[in-house]
Amino acid sequence: MARTAKSLINTEELGRAIRRRREELELSLRDVADQTNVSASTLSRIENGTGKPDADNIARLTTWLDMPLERILSRGREHNDPKAVIYYPHESTPERVEAHLRADRNLSPETADALAQLFRVAYSQFSRTESGGPTRKRR
Repeated sequence: MARTAKSLINTEELGRAIRRRREELELSLRDVADQTNVSASTLSRIENGTGKPDADNIARLTTWLDMPLERILSRGREHNDPKAVIYYPHESTPERVEAHLRADRNLSPETADALAQLFRVAYSQFSRTESGGPTRKRR
């Protein structure tokens, strides 16, 4: 019986990051394809969890995302090894919080997603208030 090799790259995590950044920047798949030199069809498959990018595309995409490659490595998860959270110092606070939520073994992926989205919305709202954006009037 042949065993299938487990991928070292968590393409689901990569796809989620690409979609989030693309939507934040209000870019189409074609725009990202032009910026990364990765075809729009490949980007679509990665975002939808059906694509397996090659090493060159992974390098291009993590560079475009400004994301450490270690963030999408899967090694160690199958052995219940503690998962260190790796990030760049210049990553935004919501990205750091999301990385920590995803690393928490006590949270399901769905719960980590929901909490990360909740944090992003709250962070965005409070950041606008702090930076002179809309504020509530006091009565």
